[in-house]
Amino acid sequence: MKQVMYYNPKDIRVEEHDIPVPGQGEIVIKNKVSLTCGTDVKIYMRGYRWDPPFSFGHEAAGVVHAVGEGVTKVKVGDRVVAHNSAPCHECYFCKKAQHSLCENPIFNKGAFSEYQLIPERIVRQNLFSIPDDMEFKQAALLEPFSCAVYGTSEVPVEMGDTVAVNGCGPIGLMFVRLCHLRGARVIACDKSPSRLEMARKLGAGHIVNISEVEDQAEAVRKLTEDDRGVDISIEAVGLSKVWSIAMDMVRPGGTVLCFGGTPKGDKVEIDTTLLHYSQITIKGVFHTTPRHVKEAFELLKMKAISADDFVDNEYGIDQIEEAILDHAKGEVIKNCIIYG
Repeated sequence: MKQVMYYNPKDIRVEEHDIPVPGQGEIVIKNKVSLTCGTDVKIYMRGYRWDPPFSFGHEAAGVVHAVGEGVTKVKVGDRVVAHNSAPCHECYFCKKAQHSLCENPIFNKGAFSEYQLIPERIVRQNLFSIPDDMEFKQAALLEPFSCAVYGTSEVPVEMGDTVAVNGCGPIGLMFVRLCHLRGARVIACDKSPSRLEMARKLGAGHIVNISEVEDQAEAVRKLTEDDRGVDISIEAVGLSKVWSIAMDMVRPGGTVLCFGGTPKGDKVEIDTTLLHYSQITIKGVFHTTPRHVKEAFELLKMKAISADDFVDNEYGIDQIEEAILDHAKGEVIKNCIIYG
């Protein structure tokens, strides 16, 4: 089988590997589609904490190729999607119901592959059967969408709130849609006209092209009553300077949700009066939990978002580098790898 392996920044290779054989409780999925993601771009450009080489990619959907002993949840030929991780439910954080901070998570790497081995823990917790009326592309949105579902639950967004979403990449657009569905008034900020138009389609009442304003925070504030600022400001870019901008546009007593991951060692300066006298809350959020994965899958079945709005160009697995570089330009939302 063909599988994409990561070796070093800007060094990924399509290699031939044996089709995996599932062990106790495991399954093997024959992938039908895989999706590119901002995290894939970051890993491609600057590496990750795992020691290379490692299999690459984390968003895919397909059909069951083989099942290991003891698997009764699915059978060969079933259409399925597996999330890319599962917590242990035994560590300190899991016992505190903070599953996204699990000390012993298991990750499901290797979505950019013709066949993919799914670990027992993920099969047990985060494997879902795809309805006949759901496309594989739609199902493959599960991982990023579950992260946005988790993020909105951590704020939380209430009906009537004014929410600014900074960054209209895949996750940012999912935040736009979820906040709109919760009854919020959404202000979307980005420099890409096409992404801003998609944000408007997904429910943003106002858009701010940051390349056309001198002060992004001020431009957002002017869209709020008495220039007070937004109730919730979401950072979905992964740049420390945008974290600072997000803090400057929130009202006294408001909340800043920092979702975008920045490079290790990045620092953000905070005006302490915002925390003390203005009583703002700065909330970090990472990844997701099994509960929110399940909620996200139900929302995907309800077509709360559509793959038609998120998935742009199709590539073969041998074109994986081209697909990632195309994604990195910011001119598409996601690209899709199609398997025969």
